Amino acid sequence: MAAQNLPGSVLLAPSPVDTKHDLMYYLKGAAAGGICCSITHGALCPVDVVKTRVQLDPIRYNSGLIGGMRKVVAEEGAMALTTGLGATAFGYFIQGWFKFGGVEFFKIKAVETLGEEKAWANKTGIYLISAACAETIADVFLCPLEAVRIRAVSDPEFCDGLADGFSKMLKADGIGGFYSGFLPILAKQVPYTMTKFAVQGAAADSIYASMGKSPSDLSSSANLGVSLGSGVIAGVAAAIISHPADTLLSKINKKGAGGDGAMMARLMNIAKETGFVSLCTVGLLPRCVMIGTLTAGQFGIFDTVMSALGASKFHFHNPNE
Repeated sequence: MAAQNLPGSVLLAPSPVDTKHDLMYYLKGAAAGGICCSITHGALCPVDVVKTRVQLDPIRYNSGLIGGMRKVVAEEGAMALTTGLGATAFGYFIQGWFKFGGVEFFKIKAVETLGEEKAWANKTGIYLISAACAETIADVFLCPLEAVRIRAVSDPEFCDGLADGFSKMLKADGIGGFYSGFLPILAKQVPYTMTKFAVQGAAADSIYASMGKSPSDLSSSANLGVSLGSGVIAGVAAAIISHPADTLLSKINKKGAGGDGAMMARLMNIAKETGFVSLCTVGLLPRCVMIGTLTAGQFGIFDTVMSALGASKFHFHNPNE
């Protein structure tokens, strides 16, 4: 069989020079986004398990990240740290596909519409709007998987895997059960993603400017270092901005949380019970560790996979230089 007829080989073909940002470029960006999000979120599943337990039961899990891990392992075994791994890996592949692919699509279309000069002057706004649009689309697909993951983490006896969890939630709560956390996930993920891409872009530009170089002037390893460094900065900023909504999301998917009634009433009840300070601070340190590491890994893996697929990540260009 010819190499070009192998399944998926079209993604491995270099993008034609004269159609740099064609459909195949966006597919490669989406695939790279799915891969980087699935790998990073999956690898940090143990941290997320402990973070979620701390948010759901801060009195019981009150000894920090390492202490929380030890408590989970002592009481439930090491495999408990992988609870929800299937939902995490699959859900964040889908989310990463739409998020990274969407951001690439929206920002490139903005540049094509505005022109390079206006786009350069308004690049932060373009990052913010592109990220908000892409994340909103991605969350429609992520929310059901995140609901299953949180239910599994809060109740280890709930299900024996992703398919079993979906089946049980559907029977118990109907379709609406998968989207009970949709508003919190939007409130968490949209500001998170807007901050993540805008801060990472600004941090990367500052690093390149401090060196007096552009991405095309540096080696792939040097560009990878810029992606990792700017990713850490972006991840910590995004974690702090989105943490209150992350806490609400963890709690709303716990069975019985917030009482009965409409979702907004339940969210208000949870917020009142938890308190503003606790919403902003409980579980924040492990989340900063998780999101800082995760975001750096995502941008690093994204750039690496894009390069492996024969594509080069889009960067804003100052037409006056």
